[in-house]
Amino acid sequence: MTRDFIHINDFIILVEEAKSATTEIDACRFEEPLIAVAFYGSGNVDLAVQYGEKKKKFKHTKGLALSFYANDQVIFEHTISPDKNLECIVVATALRNLDQLPNQEGEIFRDLLQELVHPKDHYVEGPSFFMTPDMQSIVDAIFANQYSGKTKMMFFRSQITALLSHFFGQLAMMHEMTSTSNHSDQLNKVKEILIANLDNPPSLTELSKQIGLNTTKLKKEFKAVFGVPVFKYLQNERLSTAHALIHTKNATVQEAAWQVGYDSLSSFSNAFAKKFGYRPSQIK
Repeated sequence: MTRDFIHINDFIILVEEAKSATTEIDACRFEEPLIAVAFYGSGNVDLAVQYGEKKKKFKHTKGLALSFYANDQVIFEHTISPDKNLECIVVATALRNLDQLPNQEGEIFRDLLQELVHPKDHYVEGPSFFMTPDMQSIVDAIFANQYSGKTKMMFFRSQITALLSHFFGQLAMMHEMTSTSNHSDQLNKVKEILIANLDNPPSLTELSKQIGLNTTKLKKEFKAVFGVPVFKYLQNERLSTAHALIHTKNATVQEAAWQVGYDSLSSFSNAFAKKFGYRPSQIK
């Protein structure tokens, strides 16, 4: 078994590798409360986490990125066997060090790993997922490296910094997708409000109050779901409605402009031409 400890600012990194001709159990625990992310290589070792009367087992760890909080009451057991080798990288920081982390890294932990920053048990499992190909390549490179001494530590530092960046980047994308999914009803409500008030639409602030979503999230998530900003969507609906009114002869050009909220006929005509490629007066 080989273990390498690396210190990067207030992070402790453990790079652990082990092979065995027989079945063996390697058990360890932390000396103080930590937030950590474990990255598992191709060894596919079995993992059991025991705390108090509780025990959780992981039978498939190959490629797993697992975030967690653990204090000194938690025991981690890796079962190493001939066909299941240990390849594990643990990146950890003590809870007490969060505020001292550089480059706003503490804020990233608080935003994306809230359940670990405020734990409610000896062991709390955070987000986990199987690594992206880029992350897996970094992990494979770490275990395949041939460097030694200071060069080896320098290589580890650069690779682990990149690995953490990928992990939190992936986590941010997952949070954004979950957040957008959770707000789908509110975003659809925005569409309904805009369509019902083409001639006198509410402001972004008023929309936010009506649906209970702050303006930043509203703008970002609306565009992510519908492909255009809120008021670009409004403009498209206005012009499409006006086109239909004029085409069916239910309104003159001037009347259509007023009905969809345009006070200036020239502004309406210019916007119409930009969208459809011809002016409203040219509709046949």
